[in-house]
Amino acid sequence: MIHNSSHVRLFFLSGLNETMNLRVVLFSVTLLCYCFIVLVNVAVIVAIILDKNMHEPMYILLCAFCMNGLYGTTGFYPKILWDLLSPVHVISYSGCLVQALVMYSFACSDLSILAVMSYDRYVAICRPLVYHSVMSKERLLILVSFSWLTPFCIIGTNIFLTSRLKLCSQYIARLFCVNWVIVKLACSPADTIVNNVVAYITITLYVFNGIFIVWSYVYVIKMCVNSLENRAKFMQTCVPHLTSLFFFVVTLLFDVLYIRFGSNSLPQALKNFVAVQFLFLPPILNPLIYGFKLTKIRNRILCGIILKTE
Repeated sequence: MIHNSSHVRLFFLSGLNETMNLRVVLFSVTLLCYCFIVLVNVAVIVAIILDKNMHEPMYILLCAFCMNGLYGTTGFYPKILWDLLSPVHVISYSGCLVQALVMYSFACSDLSILAVMSYDRYVAICRPLVYHSVMSKERLLILVSFSWLTPFCIIGTNIFLTSRLKLCSQYIARLFCVNWVIVKLACSPADTIVNNVVAYITITLYVFNGIFIVWSYVYVIKMCVNSLENRAKFMQTCVPHLTSLFFFVVTLLFDVLYIRFGSNSLPQALKNFVAVQFLFLPPILNPLIYGFKLTKIRNRILCGIILKTE
């Protein structure tokens, strides 16, 4: 797998080089952030698992959403915490590919789960009489598995193509490994044609996911306009989903636009901020948004806190 890149054993990550005088502060803030992400996501997951009243498609999808948030952040935070304590910021070649796989599959899985969530809300509001037959446990299991496995296989294909490239540099000017940046280190641009084609096909596939989400909510909004009951259901269950979608799209779009069109003259601190937004805001805000907005989750968590304090 790595015979063409045998001369590259390590990558040097230079994203932290200009901020090492603040390493103690950054380490403390990053550790606090990661602990909070784990706490709020685990709280939502445990609340859903323990309460049989929440063993419904909407809550199971939310559980999968939070699990995916833990998966993606675990691919980033432990490594960056280690780098903040280390004088040299390096990662092995294989470790870099694995990290890139985790980052990209996490982002694509998030969008896939959001698409399934939008379909669930479409069926619940626009076709309520057939909801339980359409969103059966078997179909839900298939959709969740598809949301996880398909991105993993697609991104795995991109990473495999990257592993075949002969690289002529070991330096990555970021906090973590990104497949597109690794591809740019290839000795010959001609060797990256297949990588670029597959990358654009991947982007197109997930743009269609976004189009499907928009299509679903166009129908949902049409159905809710003239129905007080549906408007209440929309505000209770769809607004958290749309808020999560907004934060996810905005943060990921910032990073993608920077990778593709960003200027190297930007301050490193700003580059770092743009790069980690999708690993910071959505994993924190998603469980908080759903936890406060969905009554069952809020009551279950508050009940658990009260029982522990008594």
